[in-house]
Amino acid sequence: MKPSPDQAGAAKKNGDRLNKFLASCGLGSRRSCEALITEGRVEVNGEPCTNLGTRITESDSVRVDGQLLRQVRTTTLLLNKPRGYLCTRHDPQARPTIYDLLPKAFHHLHSIGRLDLESAGMLLLTTSGELTEQLTHPSHQLDKEYQVMLNRPFAREHKERLLKGIHLEEGLAKAHSVRILTAKRLSIVLRQGYNRQIRRMFTELDYRVKLLERVRIGQLTTHLNPGEWQIIGRRDLAKALS
Repeated sequence: MKPSPDQAGAAKKNGDRLNKFLASCGLGSRRSCEALITEGRVEVNGEPCTNLGTRITESDSVRVDGQLLRQVRTTTLLLNKPRGYLCTRHDPQARPTIYDLLPKAFHHLHSIGRLDLESAGMLLLTTSGELTEQLTHPSHQLDKEYQVMLNRPFAREHKERLLKGIHLEEGLAKAHSVRILTAKRLSIVLRQGYNRQIRRMFTELDYRVKLLERVRIGQLTTHLNPGEWQIIGRRDLAKALS
């Protein structure tokens, strides 16, 4: 029996918002999916849809750029990224990318944040836009710990500068905590995610970062060797979010 208008309206109200549905199909974070909507690339039941408040139920047909979407089972893996690999699928200069380290079955996963070419360490890849949002949005204040090797001994008076913040183009960049491990080696925890933040902060203090490795996300650590990866489940994801 065809649902009444009231029933149909109730179903729409109870469905997922369109950006959440798109994220559940592996198209990125909710924020990036909002851009797909506002750019007019999304169709709902055969009609262009630019309304961010639209809700989707199981009976709806959704397409992006003409491609019919299906919600996918969430897959998340942890990669210990080596130096010399880009966090992108394709590079015009044909440099190695993180996808060269993964089986083709995982090439549809997107990375949660990035590590630059010369940086190494823990990198999460997923199909879940929801998880991407949780791990990258500034409001979640998630710890990310890095070990840094400098080109010269670190002056202890600069620790306070890192903690109070250094002005970059995007805003005030600061470390949440700083531990001096050796004369040239530090442990730094960030709760921000500006592009190449640590390198740029040390440049402002007249240092050059020789080595940079992410060693912790939330409470999640790893014993993987560089270039190794593993699928992670709910228990490890809970650590990453804590």
